[in-house]
Amino acid sequence: MKFASMKNYNPLKNWFWVALIGVTVTSVMACSGTKTATDKTEVTEATQNPDPKDGKMIVVDVRTQGEWDNDGHKDCSILIPLNELESKMESLREYDKVVFVCRSGGRAGRATEMLKANGFNNVENAGPWQNAPCN
Repeated sequence: MKFASMKNYNPLKNWFWVALIGVTVTSVMACSGTKTATDKTEVTEATQNPDPKDGKMIVVDVRTQGEWDNDGHKDCSILIPLNELESKMESLREYDKVVFVCRSGGRAGRATEMLKANGFNNVENAGPWQNAPCN
């Protein structure tokens, strides 16, 4: 019986492939919120959350149109996909508070930081869309 020689075995080669697959999967998951969605949503008075103790507040869901349609959403929220937020940001200035939600909180966090970097003061990441603070 002959055994394979171990002199040509390179354990780093296996780790390279494992790491490459891990990076690829992570990249695909992180980019799931950057798909282009149909522009159907506008900020309107009917979608704001009129909680008097918080002033004029709006809940913005930054998921894709497909996630909004297929996974559900809160009636008090509006949809502005993250990849469209920069172009629609100025329409949010009329609100005293902007609350972001998404699938898990990652994109809502990026949206929160984007608005803070552009001079918004009262911005919150509420995490998953199910946590939207509706009355």
